[in-house]
This record gives sequence, structure tokens and C-alpha cells, in this order.
Amino acid sequence: MSSFLQDPVDSDAILADIRSLVEIESPSRNAAGVNRVLEAIASFFAGTGAACERQQTTPLLGDILRVRCDPTRDEPGVLVLSHMDTVHPVGTLAGKLAYRREDDRVYGPGIYDMKGGLVLAVAAFRRIAHARRRTPLPLTFLFTPDEEVSSLATRGVIEREAAGQRYVLVTEPARDGGRIVTARKGVGAFVIRARGRPAHAGSNPDKGRNAIPAMAEIVLAIEALNDRTRGITTNVGLIAGGTARNTVAEDCAIEVDLRCCDLASASEMAARILALGSLRPDIEITVTGKITRPPFARDRGVDLVFERAAAIAREIGFTLESAPLVGGGSDGNFTVAMGIPTLDGLGVDGDGAHTNHEHLLLSSIEPRTRLLQGLMERLA
Repeated sequence: MSSFLQDPVDSDAILADIRSLVEIESPSRNAAGVNRVLEAIASFFAGTGAACERQQTTPLLGDILRVRCDPTRDEPGVLVLSHMDTVHPVGTLAGKLAYRREDDRVYGPGIYDMKGGLVLAVAAFRRIAHARRRTPLPLTFLFTPDEEVSSLATRGVIEREAAGQRYVLVTEPARDGGRIVTARKGVGAFVIRARGRPAHAGSNPDKGRNAIPAMAEIVLAIEALNDRTRGITTNVGLIAGGTARNTVAEDCAIEVDLRCCDLASASEMAARILALGSLRPDIEITVTGKITRPPFARDRGVDLVFERAAAIAREIGFTLESAPLVGGGSDGNFTVAMGIPTLDGLGVDGDGAHTNHEHLLLSSIEPRTRLLQGLMERLA
């Protein structure tokens, strides 16, 4: 019998480790909180023979933790990608999203996205290490601090680490009842600024050039770029401008999110956004931004690793399905674009990512841990 089927899984012990991370609040720009999570994760590898390496990023972000599970081996292997940051601000745990268990649901900030999946992957490796078994390929874990803010500080590290690997496993949460992620949209992020001319709104309105109406026209132009038939979505998520009710606004700025299914449409839409301008006189428009995550396009390499995962799931006793195209990006977008077979959504099942009802399903811990262990023991 396969080892990942034979060995019992202690779901309560794994949940206790998940709780220990969830109760360390770690929003992306809270470096101290993220680093406390990092230190807790490093302690999970004690006694396994793994080598932990810590790397600084920027003063505003936490560090990176790289774990080489068999430091004596140098051949291409399996890279496990996880992020330690969450979107929930400090104080969420004591307020809107307290850690609690209600039947099969366990709630907490970041428990689903993605501290739960992070711990499952470590638990899967620990089961292998404590049984003194050797995986066919060397395992490397990379824990990053900034996935929720587009991985701008860590993308290069992820790509360099992935370049020497045969497979990548991403512990983002499962979707739609336990489905694996095999395709994601690409992501673009842009900032648009309008500058006009201030004036007193009552005494000299004609001397001013109001940046807010000019930006309002650009907002409508961005909304018009939505094309659901092509899977293209745009969203103006933030807007700020003006200084006072009775002043013609000199400045206005917006932040724009773009999602696309393929590289061609991503390039096209990025160019259209970067070309936006105002038809109003004496209004200066500047647009900055780019595609921050390339599309995660399902290819033969993704199919291959999914088929292996589905076969392992059948041995465990459940049917593994692939989720429809996912709108949110992950660090797996980078590795798929590099041509490395990548499987995403290997974390816990649950719901409510980025909300105040975020939760995992306790019943998903055992089968998902077995699945991750099976992949670590079978990929070759």
C-alpha cells in the first residue's frame, strides 16, 4: 500500500499548526507580523534535516524563507510555492473575523488564503521526513511575503528558483468544492493621474481646469474596455482628488485593475490603457503601470501534472476536478509562463477569501494533505 494512504493523518494536530499561524496577523505591509509567521514556519521543519535560508526583501515587507528539504541534492526537483501575507488588517482577529470552529468550518483571517494550504504542504513533507523516506526529486519550499500585493519584490526570486525545477506546486486554496486550479487570468495594475489648474470655485471658476470631470471621463472609458466575451475585465478600484469643496480640483488619481485570459489580449489592453488621455484643454494625463502577472494558460505540462494528481486522488478515494478559469492571479502565473508544469489550488477547501467569513473545511485537511504527500512521493 502507498505510504500516503497507509500513514494516519492527525487533522487536529495540523489544524493546531494552522491556528498558530492564523493567530499571527500578517497583512502584506506589516513586516513584523509576516516575519513572525516566517519564524513559526521555520520551526515546523526542525528535525527533518531541511536547511532554512532567510532572505531580506525591502524595509516595508517581510523576508523570504527558502527551505531545501534535502540540501545534499542539487538536481532539478519540485518547488512548493506559498505566501505568508494576508489582506486582513491587524485587528481583524479581535474583531470581525475571530478564530473559531463551527462544525466543519474553521474561521480566521488568512486561514483559507492561504495559511491552511501552506501548513498542509509542510505537514505532507514532515510525514515523509519522519518516516525517513526519500522523494524521487528534491523538494524546495519558497515562502514569500508579498503575493497579495502583486509579488513585486519577490517575482525575480520566484523565477530564479523555479528556473531549475521540473515541477511547481502552489498551495493556494482549492476552488468550488475542492477543485484544482489549472488556469488563471493575467493581471495588470495601473495608476492614472490627471492634473488641471486650481481656482476658487465661486469667484473664479473659469480660471480653473478641473481634474475630476476629466478623470470621470477616463473612468467611463476604462469601464467601456470590459469585454466579457473575451474574458477581459477592468475595474477602477480607488479614486482620490481635490482639496476642498469650494476649490476647482487640480489633481485626481485612480488605480485600475485589468484581467485577461491570454498574452495577446493582455498586451492589447495594456497598450490601450497606457494610451488614455483627456480631450479637455489644459488637463495633463499620466498613466503608469504594466502587466504584473502573465496569464496562467493551461498547456500540456499543466495537463500532465493534473493527470498525475487525479490518479493519486483516485487512490485516496476522491475525484479531483479542475476548476473553471480563475480570475485571480497567483505566483503560479509566473512559473507557467516559464513553461514549468505547475499545479495550483492544492490548499484547503473552504470559502470566503479576502472576506470576513473566510473559512476552511476541516474535512479537507486529511485528503488534501495526502494528495500533497502523494505528489511529493510520485513526481519524477
